[in-house]
Amino acid sequence: MEEGLVRAAIPRELVDVLGVEPQSSFKAKAFTEAFLKNSIQQPRRHDLQNMLSHKAVILGYSRPKKERRKSAKARGLNARQKRELKVFQIKPEHQRYELFLPLHELWRQYIIDLCGGLKPTSNPQVVQQKLLKADFHGAILTVVRSKCPSYVGTSGILVQEFKHVFKIITRDDKLKVIPKRNSVFAVEINGFVSHIYGSKFEYRASERAAKKFKVKGTIDL
Repeated sequence: MEEGLVRAAIPRELVDVLGVEPQSSFKAKAFTEAFLKNSIQQPRRHDLQNMLSHKAVILGYSRPKKERRKSAKARGLNARQKRELKVFQIKPEHQRYELFLPLHELWRQYIIDLCGGLKPTSNPQVVQQKLLKADFHGAILTVVRSKCPSYVGTSGILVQEFKHVFKIITRDDKLKVIPKRNSVFAVEINGFVSHIYGSKFEYRASERAAKKFKVKGTIDL
């Protein structure tokens, strides 16, 4: 329809204004093409120099890497150095029962808080599970059974726990080294007595805290 209007004959009143003859198809066609050419806006060609002058062009950028300083980690003593310096040895003048009584009182309060008060209504199995992962430094341990009869009846405050032995200070100020294997220990807190089977307790205190113990019956020596 629009094409028909464009190609339609020029009205008579516009003949004089436009200077064309109404019956001249050649002139009408030339006029139409010229009109359309002037009316349609041609796309501008972008000037490359102008574009580069007014727009930021990112060519690439990398931040300088910061030099990482190697932190000097403090290295602890190895096992041989600890033995040479006698780090784990308690001096004879410090092997006194009364010196470790405050440690025992701290341990009692620690266990009571850990077990939720240790009331008579406390579940023994829950308390036992808590004690399996507890720290026993400061506890009063008593050997109730052992394959070595000389250990039976030995009682004192635990001052050092290793993987295979307990070191305790007795009431007569003597340092005793009791092997865990083939020994059963009793520990009493507020009337609650628990037994520790040393053969199943051969871990360091830090290792025992992260270990998952399976519920099993007691094992005789």
